[in-house]
Amino acid sequence: MAEPATDYSKHVDLVFEGGGVKGIGLAGAVETLEQRGYKPQNVAGTSAGAISASLLAAGYSAEELKEIIIGLDYRQFQDKAWEDKVPLIERSLSILLDLGLYEGSRFHEWIRDLLAAKGVHTFGDLVHPDFAEDPKFRSRLQVVASDVTAHELLVLPRDARKLGIEPDDLEVALAVRMSMSIPIFFEPVLHENPETGDTHIIVDGGMLSNFPVWLFDCEDGLPDWPTFGMLLVEPKPSVSVAERLPQPKRRKDHGHGPKAVVDYVKSLAQTMMEAHDRLYVEQSTYARTIPIPTLGVGTTQFDLPPDRALALYGSGRDAADKFLESWDFEAYIAEYRSGKSHSRRDALVATLERAAPIV
Repeated sequence: MAEPATDYSKHVDLVFEGGGVKGIGLAGAVETLEQRGYKPQNVAGTSAGAISASLLAAGYSAEELKEIIIGLDYRQFQDKAWEDKVPLIERSLSILLDLGLYEGSRFHEWIRDLLAAKGVHTFGDLVHPDFAEDPKFRSRLQVVASDVTAHELLVLPRDARKLGIEPDDLEVALAVRMSMSIPIFFEPVLHENPETGDTHIIVDGGMLSNFPVWLFDCEDGLPDWPTFGMLLVEPKPSVSVAERLPQPKRRKDHGHGPKAVVDYVKSLAQTMMEAHDRLYVEQSTYARTIPIPTLGVGTTQFDLPPDRALALYGSGRDAADKFLESWDFEAYIAEYRSGKSHSRRDALVATLERAAPIV
């Protein structure tokens, strides 16, 4: 007797937008999906979205994600190098020497330890057994980063060979560290290609694609299950970026000196990241997108109090509930997609039939 057919009705691919601290809302949406019985197959993310995606791909449950993210002190990731302690010059010298205010080493250690706790070290540990022969779907996780040296988007591990690394050998924690390198705030990842000797300067994936909801789309047919995009949106998108950013501090040096340089570049980075997110809020009309209100939380608000973190988490949970009330996969297919030639489902069913014992 053959085994019963696999139920695909709750399979889903997930794509998480970047947004710094605002990414807490993404974990809340995951909780709702898990409670509704959805089973993520492939996940992808940019920046903070890459953090949630990597932990989910590694096997963390929604409850575990909540414990990790709500209790997290984001200020620990503001690690400093030796030059940051030089009198007078301090932080401005860090920007000149390292291209960022914070090292990013503490974050790398943190995410590496969390992944290791689930037995995940390289992308070879995240191979989807059903699609191991398909480069597009081979890894359960895809991480988006920006190679500013080559002026191109990197989808890792697919594009790992561009860095001189075999996809399965790329460290997952390093890929996430690359993706979350908010320009100016965090030092970029400098990677020397062992094959070419070239040095790649890699920064936040949001520089080129903050919401890569297209990553798992089938180019030659209908999807076998949906892709849900997790989009971080402002409660009132019409409010200007200037009103959403923190007010500048009054300075005794009247805007001159090393500290003024630091304030300037931090404001520049905050404006860039907030404006980038807003662009997607106004242009995105995806029927498969879960819009998560960010409650006014800023991208780099590392000192976010616990009650605000819980509120943001709840916002993600509620947004997913609202989205699922009206979600209809068949209606989505009928409205937005047409034609079919190759199917991941067909390939998987064929594999299951070959493996099923005959009684």
